[in-house]
Amino acid sequence: MSDRAASPLAASIFDLSGEVAFVSGASSGLGRRFATVLAANGARVALAGRREAELEKTADSIRAIGGTAVVLPFDLLDREAVPPVFDAAEAALGPVSVLINNAGIAGPGGTADLDFYRWRAILAVDLDALFVMAQEGASRMRERGGSIINVSSILGLKPARGDAAYAVAKAGVAQLSGVMALEYAASGIRVNTLAPGYVVTGMNSAFFASEASRAITDRIPLGRVGQVDDLDGAILYLASRASRFVTGSVLVVDGGHVLSM
Repeated sequence: MSDRAASPLAASIFDLSGEVAFVSGASSGLGRRFATVLAANGARVALAGRREAELEKTADSIRAIGGTAVVLPFDLLDREAVPPVFDAAEAALGPVSVLINNAGIAGPGGTADLDFYRWRAILAVDLDALFVMAQEGASRMRERGGSIINVSSILGLKPARGDAAYAVAKAGVAQLSGVMALEYAASGIRVNTLAPGYVVTGMNSAFFASEASRAITDRIPLGRVGQVDDLDGAILYLASRASRFVTGSVLVVDGGHVLSM
């Protein structure tokens, strides 16, 4: 990165001062990084997820850089808990203006052998719960506008063997974002999809350090898998006024992988 100071225009259009961001799945991986990046650029951040101790670690990292964060442990699958957790975020930080629906689970399984209950468990988290969160977030942004970012995957854009439930859920996320973008545009609410490729996190780092990962890496035009900071620009762009005329879009960040799938 250049050591020159950011231009006044760059500094202003990516500035999130005064914004309140709600990030689901903020206890680790991409969610932790998203929350930290938004906080570093001025947002007050609500950190939501099941693992309270890990959420506290995210909050500590944000406070260490002078940011503001509140920890909100809750079960994403508990629909009745969604309005109260938004209430708690807004009581602590103010009205939510940026919602990042990041929480999700994965699980291998092709259509021939995928257990139905595993299928439903993945869709329940990755699509059903995301819908409930997005619906609640949009209802609170109607008067002021805002940005909703739904995290999908390149596996939701192109079919691949062995990840049936995850791929279907992530495809649904992108379609849901488009529908919501149309329905909420008049309220000044932008709804976009972020579709990462393969990114190294704590959960998959051992695999991507192994020779077995070459089957994936060799198909990525830029020659490597992503790192969590490769998504910094994308999440900041979609959350900030830099994307004020962007809604219903799918932003792919994958090193060109989707081109070779």
